Amino acid sequence: LVRDPLVTMCNGNESVLMGIALQVCHAACNGELYSRPFIESFEETPMLLAVLTYMSYGILTIFGYLRDFMREWKIEKCHTAREREEQKDFVPLYQDFENFYTRNIYMRIRDSWNRPICSVPGATFDLVECSSNDYNWTFEYTGRVVKDVINLGSYNYLGFAENTGACATAAGEVTVKFGVGVASTRQEMGNLDRHEELEKLAASFLGVESAMVFGMGFATNSMNIPALVGKGCLILSDELNHASLVLGARLSSSTIRVFKHNNMQSLEKLLRDAIVHGQPRTHRPWKKILILMEGIYSMEGSIIRLPEVIALKKKYKAYLYLDEAHSIGALGLNGRGVVEYFGLDPKDVDVMMGTFTKSFSAAGGYVGGRKDLIDYLRTHSHSAIYATTMSLPVVEQILTSMKCIMGKDGTTIGLSRIQRLAENTVYFRRRLQEMGFIIYGNNDSPVVPMMLYMPAKLGAFGREMLKRNIGVVGVGFPATPIIESRARFCISAAHTKEMLDRALDVISEVGDLLHLKYSRHKVLPSLDRPFDETTYEENEE
Repeated sequence: LVRDPLVTMCNGNESVLMGIALQVCHAACNGELYSRPFIESFEETPMLLAVLTYMSYGILTIFGYLRDFMREWKIEKCHTAREREEQKDFVPLYQDFENFYTRNIYMRIRDSWNRPICSVPGATFDLVECSSNDYNWTFEYTGRVVKDVINLGSYNYLGFAENTGACATAAGEVTVKFGVGVASTRQEMGNLDRHEELEKLAASFLGVESAMVFGMGFATNSMNIPALVGKGCLILSDELNHASLVLGARLSSSTIRVFKHNNMQSLEKLLRDAIVHGQPRTHRPWKKILILMEGIYSMEGSIIRLPEVIALKKKYKAYLYLDEAHSIGALGLNGRGVVEYFGLDPKDVDVMMGTFTKSFSAAGGYVGGRKDLIDYLRTHSHSAIYATTMSLPVVEQILTSMKCIMGKDGTTIGLSRIQRLAENTVYFRRRLQEMGFIIYGNNDSPVVPMMLYMPAKLGAFGREMLKRNIGVVGVGFPATPIIESRARFCISAAHTKEMLDRALDVISEVGDLLHLKYSRHKVLPSLDRPFDETTYEENEE
């Protein structure tokens, strides 16, 4: 990396970088911390698009008030839940704006979500067709099944969501032998040898002293964070952290301060202020300072700047809680997550958390770290003490897939899937950028957000893609900023070259139809790349 020219840009004139799509500022300023280029793309929203998007929401809001007026006078039927007249003096059950947004904006494009499927959510799936006769308030099954829809929405990163193969066979055998449920907690009658085997294997996979598994990924965060910090502690949370991290922080009764997404200057300022000023009013030192961050951010496709975070953590004697829900299995040469991706020591991360719902295609979550930390959680975590034990078929799915990734099954299938995912990710992102779409996130992230901006185009994009047998996920306000609605593609190792090319052709076609190619930074098309079942290679020319 060429450091010197960008050091001045980072420290002296940040406005210079505002319109630049490829932001390598932090990598260049802290080049000694990185062993590889760190390239992320966040192209600024074009001004005209921002204005038109605000106008779209404004028009929808005006018509929403008009329709509410018509509903008030019984001109139009109201399907939504509302407060009774006799309860008007009670504490309201429904938030006014949320209710207004749901019935007047979300309902118009509700058909783009909640579509039932009737097959394994692998590289393709079968979709149950639904229709609505009351403007998306209710849906009816038509009896038709849409076959072989290319799946660009599921978190099936390594392709283990399948009903054939080693994982499915092993899970089926365990189901016959042990049944589905355990009907007890780990501390009572629900601790089986398979659970302990999984924890030992997970600790070995992560490179930590000990690990503990939980039956629900969301509860792994929301129930364990309150066990680690409490009153008198400070939590520094990334502004784009997942809802489970936010809930866990709130339940802990700790003081919470939020820093800008992946912004090390913002994080360091909060750390410095916390050390200098201490707790409010008393100015006593904080009992603990815990940094909450994710490995891959599922809405932005960005990757944590882990080398810089660890450097700050050590400098200010803070603790780091790393959520690797999307990065475990999907990053690193051996699928060991963002720590391996940057070539760092797992011991530098105090609490390593992740889920089994993405790359392992199962359910539940884990926490890894020092043995004394895990022993403490076994007796203090609500999720460990009160929750039912993880189902044995789910445990077997995780065990089999993890052994495959680690090569303990005697094959190289796991490594080939990791390599395939990395190749598919780079190929898919590069092709979208060449077409002229605005793509967010890191070049190595299998989460690929494509910006749509306008609410009408959010619904139209999902419908047009489904007409062409491509299943996608759209994300809009309030899950994203109001002017940053997007389609979120999740790339899988199960996708073949033909599937990706078919999907890319359809995306380009729909992009032309809806005028979605907004990028002002044109990427020159690369030379044709020969492709086989394992590699993408550039011609020597």
